[in-house]
Amino acid sequence: MSDDQDPGAASSGGRRRRSQRTKRVRSAVAEQPPFGQPRRTITPTTLVDDDQLEAIHSASLTLLRDHGIEFLHDDARRRLADAGARVEGMRVRFDPEMLMDFVGSAPSSFTLHGRTPAKDLRIGDGHLTFGSVASAPNYIGLDGERRTGDRDGFRDLVKLGQMLNPVHFFGGYPVEAVDLHASIRHLECAYDVHTLSDKAFHIYSLGRERNLDGLEMVRIARGIDDETLDTQPSLTTVINANSPLTYDTPMLEGIIQMASRNQVSIITPFTLAGAMAPITVAGAIVQQNAEALAGICFSQVVRRGAPVIYGGFTSNVDMRSGSPAFGTPEYARAATITGQLCRRYGLPYRSSNVSASNNVDAQAGYESTWALWGAVTGGADLVFHAAGWMEGGLHASYAKMVMDADLLNMVSTYLRPVDTDPDALALEAITAVGPSGHFFGEPHTQARYATEFYSPMVSDWRNWETWTEGGAPIAGDRAAKVAGEILADFEAPPIDDAIAAELRDYVDRRIAEGGVATDF
Repeated sequence: MSDDQDPGAASSGGRRRRSQRTKRVRSAVAEQPPFGQPRRTITPTTLVDDDQLEAIHSASLTLLRDHGIEFLHDDARRRLADAGARVEGMRVRFDPEMLMDFVGSAPSSFTLHGRTPAKDLRIGDGHLTFGSVASAPNYIGLDGERRTGDRDGFRDLVKLGQMLNPVHFFGGYPVEAVDLHASIRHLECAYDVHTLSDKAFHIYSLGRERNLDGLEMVRIARGIDDETLDTQPSLTTVINANSPLTYDTPMLEGIIQMASRNQVSIITPFTLAGAMAPITVAGAIVQQNAEALAGICFSQVVRRGAPVIYGGFTSNVDMRSGSPAFGTPEYARAATITGQLCRRYGLPYRSSNVSASNNVDAQAGYESTWALWGAVTGGADLVFHAAGWMEGGLHASYAKMVMDADLLNMVSTYLRPVDTDPDALALEAITAVGPSGHFFGEPHTQARYATEFYSPMVSDWRNWETWTEGGAPIAGDRAAKVAGEILADFEAPPIDDAIAAELRDYVDRRIAEGGVATDF
């Protein structure tokens, strides 16, 4: 594991070591594109026509009107009844006009604020936003060993996410630090992210106190007051429906606390076709859509205009084993159709980059490429687990995080607008080279070779003889080496000493108070 500070940095030897490390890491990450959000320059793909899309929408409204969804939170049911829903026991049924009126009040775009303004993100308006792997219980580090999540692994993955420019935000703990007691884990992990990174962060809705702690810590980290926080979305949370057709108390409490403070709820049913949803793609999407619309409606009942994102996570299971399957054609089809629904409703859309592979191998590569392609071409605004997610979410991988960062940079390069000004059209260069020449030494090439093409961190384009002479390292090994270089050279972004001290004081005080209950 890497240290946060170089003990010898103040000495000449320390400066020399820092210089050597800087030179080494330049070959790995310094040439990556700068931090920034790509824009979608392609028209989102459609898989169903307008009549088919309307059939899915209409079936979802019928399900919500006639059957309804169970809300297991007393105050949530009271709020919904006051807003016009029909409540009988735990069951809530929605009048279609009432439902769509509230859904229509959600913003189509907004700014998600990072700890520093340089890391602010635009959600919607054609911008793509990529998040780190999140919520894995295990991780595979530089040595290739699979470990139960701990704080060392958590901090390393945060450092990688901070240093890799195509990772825009943290969608949760990259790996669960289970060596921290559950009552205080959220405090120490939030402290680590706010001090090791300046990118936007995420909290888990696992009880009211965790939400309140997360809100207060992001306020402290940004150095703002409560009134400013209430006007500037600075924190996300994922709200999962308990598919099929149930919202539990912690999730609904999360919507209440986040929406009331104008923070971002990402309403994401977890619908696996054949298990928690119908086996057909259309049926699974009908259920997903009904659950998502109900949660989005409730967020607007709490506070009209609160930022909310429609999350799609419909995939299928391997019917031979019952295990979730990811990166499948069904996953990409569901992602694309969900994008069509989100555009119909004028809502930002969250999808994911996923793989069920256990190793950084060809399966991991093609499943992630397939999932990411479905998200990007389907119109996703926010992509969770965009870098480092493996084994169906059961482990995070240092090497995969670097490989996925390459993939994300390739996506950004693909979406870059094509320059067609006279110099880019290169007529002078073409005529200067003439028949049977080459462009290697042409001034037009020499002036652009370092910037025109994206240079991946992991890809090895040597010929066979050169590759075998160098030991024939496979992609996973190369990616792990790059990850090690990044960690060796990590430097935390600046944070005001007073803010860091206030964060530490808050964490220490809450720990002394006992943290939070773990029996919610």
